[in-house]
Amino acid sequence: MKIIAYLYSDPLLESTPDPHLWGWEVDQIYQDIATGKTTRLQLQKLLADCQTEPANYLLIRRLEELGDTLPEVSDRLSEFEDLGVQLITIAPALNNGTTSDFDLRSDLLQLLQQMQQNQRSRRIRQGHAHNRINALPPPGRAPYGYRRSKNRYVVDRATAPVVKDFFEQFILYGSLRGAVRYLEKKYSKKISASTGRRWLSNVVYRGDLEYQTGEVIADTHGAILTRDEAAQIDRLLKRNCRLPARTASAPRSLAGLVICQACQSPMTITRVAPRHKKAPEYLYLRPSNCLRQPKCRAIAYGDILQATIEQICESCPAQCSRKYARCRSH
Repeated sequence: MKIIAYLYSDPLLESTPDPHLWGWEVDQIYQDIATGKTTRLQLQKLLADCQTEPANYLLIRRLEELGDTLPEVSDRLSEFEDLGVQLITIAPALNNGTTSDFDLRSDLLQLLQQMQQNQRSRRIRQGHAHNRINALPPPGRAPYGYRRSKNRYVVDRATAPVVKDFFEQFILYGSLRGAVRYLEKKYSKKISASTGRRWLSNVVYRGDLEYQTGEVIADTHGAILTRDEAAQIDRLLKRNCRLPARTASAPRSLAGLVICQACQSPMTITRVAPRHKKAPEYLYLRPSNCLRQPKCRAIAYGDILQATIEQICESCPAQCSRKYARCRSH
């Protein structure tokens, strides 16, 4: 009994597989590696050898390795059937989640349909890989603030100032939702907070390109953000991640930061608005999950904010005191 194996791989999509991956005792291994317009020379040699000295079994990983198109694969299957060579694949068949041998004559239609889908996916991934090698933008629409030219992104003079202003607002105040509200108010540009976060972390605005593999190629087009601004945004995003949810973008300075000393419960801000519009509103800090009896009382928000500012100014350098008057207004 003679057993042979065939391997085909594309260096753009995968590393070269180990020829001894079969787990069978193989008499001979034929291996093709895609290099430009390859003609699968080793596969042709395999067919020629089988005409002079037929093999009993041919091991392959997947059916699509036998050709680039569905007709090519069908022709190869017919040739092996005429030669009396039985094909065995080691990849999961029909997505059933198992790795086993299967008879090609059963469920052939389903196999061919799946193979057609796999080949289409392979061509798309090859296109992505060629773009990555040539430092070309990935397929799809250009990010807001850019437009697509022949081989790279170009800054869109109409929309880039909007994105630039968004970044400047975030750098100035460190508030994502505040920057989102600013865009809506000034430019009538409505975006969600999740979209704003994607803008802040998108390497395209820094002049780089990122591909599906996670590889980043630097300085491929004009940047809207400088490297210093990008580094500052990264620091602010990292700082905000350590704060409770929505704290960085909350309208109140102490939101999510105060804990009751007696019951250790987080304190929420409660707003009391009188019926008369001209009367001032009152803000209180109230424990959200107090288990004590009687429950801890609410505290005036303004008193805690005042004490916090005074303590910060005492513990920080003298330059903080110059900002004290401006902080009190908030």
